Amino acid sequence: MIVVVGSLNIDLVVEVERRPEKGETLSGRDFHTFPGGKGANQAVAIGRLGETCAMLGCIGEDTNGKLMYEVLQKEGLELAYLKQVEGPNGVAVITLSEQDNSIIVVPGANQSVTVDYIEANRKIIEAADLVVTQLEIPLEAVCYLGEMTSKKGIPLILNPAPAQVLPKALIEQCTYLTPNEHECKILFGEEESLEACLKKYPNKLIVTQGAQGVSFYDGKEVVNVPAYKMEVVDTTGAGDTFNGALAYQLAQGTGLREAIDFANLAAGLSVTQLSAQGGMPTLEQIKAYRNNVK
Repeated sequence: MIVVVGSLNIDLVVEVERRPEKGETLSGRDFHTFPGGKGANQAVAIGRLGETCAMLGCIGEDTNGKLMYEVLQKEGLELAYLKQVEGPNGVAVITLSEQDNSIIVVPGANQSVTVDYIEANRKIIEAADLVVTQLEIPLEAVCYLGEMTSKKGIPLILNPAPAQVLPKALIEQCTYLTPNEHECKILFGEEESLEACLKKYPNKLIVTQGAQGVSFYDGKEVVNVPAYKMEVVDTTGAGDTFNGALAYQLAQGTGLREAIDFANLAAGLSVTQLSAQGGMPTLEQIKAYRNNVK
């Protein structure tokens, strides 16, 4: 079983030809409301691959919170540990243009994922084969989760997004750290080259680089695992799909390079449909793709 501790948002998506300049008003092409949040997205990605996945986090008491719960219930996730709190659910406002996106996140109920909440759910966390978390919940809770999993020897994937400078102890406690190339610079500084960063954290630091693939240091050399070329519709959920699929493979005992290749394919398939969760593939879809390209 994989446990995901993280955010649950409703995504408000605006499609537009280009991003507006400061003070400018543009007419959008379309508007959508989708379930999202990095925690929920990664849990859905794991669940669609067939792995038992428990989602831990907080939802609001508003309409968005109810929608969030209903969506995750349909995905077959274990939701017994979710907590409903007073106030609004988290939301993300997403501008989709030129085959890319920019996002503003309003935390809402996600701020209630506290140290006390983590402690109250210690039993299910310590029963996990692998734990996944991100930075759309309070950092104090993430640090506490890092301590808990480290002491028990439970593998922890930390997807450091939205990026911020992290305590060294947390970096040491997580088993895998999965920033994209921009987040990596925030974590370790502009002056550090990608290669230098990777060599400091062999088989831990896994940096996603979009179309340039994914890089890590295996203790002997920097390895780049190529991305899969797909027709891009929406990149919003690509990173979350990657992390979910990576977690799935690592929980199966797959080697790191092979797990990254699998996650790259899942992420590639995810961008072919609209919304963060819309294109997340099932295991059968991944197998079908591989069979068709042989």
